[in-house]
Amino acid sequence: MKSILDNRPALKAEVMKIAEVAGYLWTNGWAERNGGNITVNITDLIDDEIRQMPAISEVKPIGITLPCLKGKYFYCKGTGKRMRDLARWPMDNGSVIRILDDCASYVIIADNPVNPTSELPSHLTVHNHLIEKGSNYKATVHTHPIELVAMSHNREMLGKDVLTKILWSMIPETKAFCPLGLGIIPYTLPGSNELADATLKELDDYDVVLWEKHGVFAQGLDVMDAFDQIDVLSKSAKIYISAKCMGFTPEGMSDEQMAEMSRAFNLPK
Repeated sequence: MKSILDNRPALKAEVMKIAEVAGYLWTNGWAERNGGNITVNITDLIDDEIRQMPAISEVKPIGITLPCLKGKYFYCKGTGKRMRDLARWPMDNGSVIRILDDCASYVIIADNPVNPTSELPSHLTVHNHLIEKGSNYKATVHTHPIELVAMSHNREMLGKDVLTKILWSMIPETKAFCPLGLGIIPYTLPGSNELADATLKELDDYDVVLWEKHGVFAQGLDVMDAFDQIDVLSKSAKIYISAKCMGFTPEGMSDEQMAEMSRAFNLPK
């Protein structure tokens, strides 16, 4: 069967990168069953032939009008699909969609009529906002990192930047590679408009947000960049929890040590 990826090395490389990250999410235990979602803006990789491709689905409403997405193309994980399967067969467990001129609906164009995630409106709302503010970010990832979700069950850690400071202090690389820290969103019904709105607000100040008792949502230049930020935060959470399991609360880097590193690497304060 002919694929949209055939004879398009740049597009194929991007989709294979998505598949690679899907494999990491599954291997890390962050993507049980069909948990998690990936949506990537691939418009820059779309050629004229793809733009002329007919739809392979009926017109589907997004549920919201997103004016910055007119004519844009996205790779989306399929609803009910598993990350472990996407890692092996990305075009059977996800699809390429085209946003129509009304900016409120889309069609699937390749390879198969795999319906995108039910959280598509939330993901596309973020992408619309990224384009609106001139961001170079192209990817959004939602997943369930075990240790970070566990820490979100501790009410004392959910104050503004409390968890960010703990995680930054565990290992220098965390602040270096996730310099904006971790936003916090109190528990909100998964898939709700309220959760989407809260996420959008937090992403103005953070690249990764933690949904209390649920998971994280990250944005990045590409899917690997988004994954890397979650990965370094997760590593710090593991260090913290490992120390607690050994019977002590980790000391962490001091404020002075973190300030010194911020100056040395020209990081935000």
